[in-house]
Amino acid sequence: MADTQPAFHRRALIAALAATLLPASAPAIGTNDMPETTSLTRPPRLRRGDTIGLVAPSGATYEADDRALVEEVVRALGFVPKHGAHTMDRYGYLAGQDRDRAADVNAMFADREVKALLCVRGGWGAARMLPFLDYEMIAANPKAVLGYSDITGLHMALQARAGMVSFHGANAANAWGPISVASFNEQLVDAGTPLFRNPVAREDRLVQRRGRTVVLGRGKARGRLIGGNLTVFSALAGTPYMPDTRGAILVLEDTNEAEYRIDRMLTQLALAGILPGLAGFVFGQCTDCRGEGGGYGNFTLSEILDQHIRPLGIPAFHGAMFGHIADQPFLPLGADVEIDADAGTMQVLAPAVV
Repeated sequence: MADTQPAFHRRALIAALAATLLPASAPAIGTNDMPETTSLTRPPRLRRGDTIGLVAPSGATYEADDRALVEEVVRALGFVPKHGAHTMDRYGYLAGQDRDRAADVNAMFADREVKALLCVRGGWGAARMLPFLDYEMIAANPKAVLGYSDITGLHMALQARAGMVSFHGANAANAWGPISVASFNEQLVDAGTPLFRNPVAREDRLVQRRGRTVVLGRGKARGRLIGGNLTVFSALAGTPYMPDTRGAILVLEDTNEAEYRIDRMLTQLALAGILPGLAGFVFGQCTDCRGEGGGYGNFTLSEILDQHIRPLGIPAFHGAMFGHIADQPFLPLGADVEIDADAGTMQVLAPAVV
């Protein structure tokens, strides 16, 4: 049956309906505050002795000793820690009520003493607080935000609603190995433009055996970096907190997800029109991603990526060393990068801070 209703009437109707269902602070579904060609705001670089705000957008911290631990991490990096008012709150498995967690984030952006925000941990819950963030105030006070896993929800909202670059990498409660520390210093302090490449294990001799990357589509591609945790990223599809994905380089990782769930989430991204519009794709590590039965009768992760990504015909690879692993670099989400799928590398094209 032919659709005789004019397209602009349909769009107006959808926008009007969405406006009645969404919080007052959220734009209508399907809109984007930033044109595709608009450069994102880069936060100011850090200087030793600056104050870093500790916030807990997601899961609760259950051990009192963890408060001292995350403070020691900030001091060891050469900075002064400052806790949000609710970082040690607990509301079920969340680090306090949604509005309180959002209030901490808002307060850190408004606080002139604070120069960056470091998330305590992941878990779940960042998406629940997104409607309560003051994006206009945040955009007027750009600061680096660091974290990963569930913090993906906050990263994407900052990109979509505040037009801001942020950093996917270690949370305050993580191990902070030499790769994380060096990557933090290179980008946040020295304003460098790193080339991300998997390290070669010391025991490798003639050819690399560990940390190999696998090509899904040959060649090079440039674009704005988006993504993070697959589960969280796919859950934002169709919401006002998903940034413009057209022409982007999508990076994804996950943990403890069976193969069929990876398949389901990539199918969702394909059906939502996100995968077909990408310029490039990188999959990092999928830690402990295997269903019951050890994969017998299942698609493997490589087969699932072959099915969803290879047909796109874009430069793509998987096996990059970021995700739920002991030591990972910081990826500047929102920055312009170039990937080389054949070499398994990603080059940041300009400093992600100013």
